Amino acid sequence: MSTQSSAVPYDWGDDQASLAERLRPPGNVIEIARTLQNAGYEAWCVGGAVRDALLGHEHLDWDLATSARPEQVRKLFKRTIPVGIEFGTVGVLDRDGVMHEVTTFRRDVQTDGRHAVVEFGASLDDDLARRDFTINAIAWDPIAKVLRDPFHGRQDLARAVVRAVGVARERLIEDRLRALRAIRFASRFDFTLDDATWNAVVESAPFLTRLSPERVKQELEKTLEQAILPSRAFMRWRDAGAFASVIPALASISNVQLRSVDALPRPVLRTRPLRKSLRLAALFAGLEGKTAEHALRALRFPNLEIGVVGSLVDRWFRLRSELTERLTKSSPSALDSAYLRRLAADVGRTRVSGFVRLAASQWHASQQVEPAQVRELYRALVHTAFHDPIEIGDLALDGDDLRRMGISPGPALGRTLQVLMAYVIEDPSRNTYDTLRMYVEQLRGTAPSNGEIA
Repeated sequence: MSTQSSAVPYDWGDDQASLAERLRPPGNVIEIARTLQNAGYEAWCVGGAVRDALLGHEHLDWDLATSARPEQVRKLFKRTIPVGIEFGTVGVLDRDGVMHEVTTFRRDVQTDGRHAVVEFGASLDDDLARRDFTINAIAWDPIAKVLRDPFHGRQDLARAVVRAVGVARERLIEDRLRALRAIRFASRFDFTLDDATWNAVVESAPFLTRLSPERVKQELEKTLEQAILPSRAFMRWRDAGAFASVIPALASISNVQLRSVDALPRPVLRTRPLRKSLRLAALFAGLEGKTAEHALRALRFPNLEIGVVGSLVDRWFRLRSELTERLTKSSPSALDSAYLRRLAADVGRTRVSGFVRLAASQWHASQQVEPAQVRELYRALVHTAFHDPIEIGDLALDGDDLRRMGISPGPALGRTLQVLMAYVIEDPSRNTYDTLRMYVEQLRGTAPSNGEIA
């Protein structure tokens, strides 16, 4: 599964000027580093910001590692937040109110596969040695403009490889979440996993049950948000056995189902939450709605998102066969108008757009329906949903009218409204007060002796 990457190798000049051109942290970060260094402490930019800057990617969160202990960091800066004092991390607010994590050099002295006990007083190299992958174990001194790369992370960036620091098996035993992180980084950057790291991922899979649901949810969301083609990541989750451990319902998910996720646009900086919900729905679209909801609830997704995703998955699961069959036999313009109204009513007016986008992703992956037909269906269904009476509230006669006609509040009234809705969906011209009132009288004339409409 450590297949050849299609990524273009990166090439940097080795001179200091070339590195400084790429590694340009914001002025406020340089100011924090200078304050630490002027007080006699080491201060290095570390982690994802350094990695992304070398790759030419924008990264907003610049963190620092320092020889100063947490209490010393807090004395140097006016505004700090104790975000993780026990692990050596202090949040330092810059002059614009942006927080940057400043963490004391540390080494692990004990780990349980997720949480580590650390000790301070380590060197920069000790601190880098405890990190997960070589591409994340690169440090940059923004004042002296010196790069520290003891594990050859730049070389792995150039080769487009994700490789664990030191012995891969040991790194992943220290923190089982690293198995999912390795897969995410490889998919995000279109890198390969080196053989030792991939083998360690596979070996870690049965132990992923020790991860909290919140951590698994976080990795799932980050993969959906960061990877242009999430299917590559999730195929590795499946093949390594990760799905079997953390989301058993997806343990045998097909490549076609996974590729449907790729057909939907990537969420960007959480500005379009529906995009993430649609990608989630595509991932679970091979399941029944209740099964998908159960899996999402187990991962601690919020109820609102469970409702959106579960509703879309449920509608697709129930309606996909007939809709696909109709479209493969005729164009959307040839679809019966009553069928379109029933479809829109079943999906729900506010869910029609998301439903068609989800359907489009499934058809794209399975190559069952042409894109032109999908666009035509979208236009027809949206027009129907917003111009025709398809919801109870659209009826020309409401519950108060029925009560005045002698129908008691409760199940009988609800059933009557549903019958009227079906009557109007078949022919919208029937949606007048007089027509519906006459129809109710007809129904009551054929109702059981207790007067209730079944």
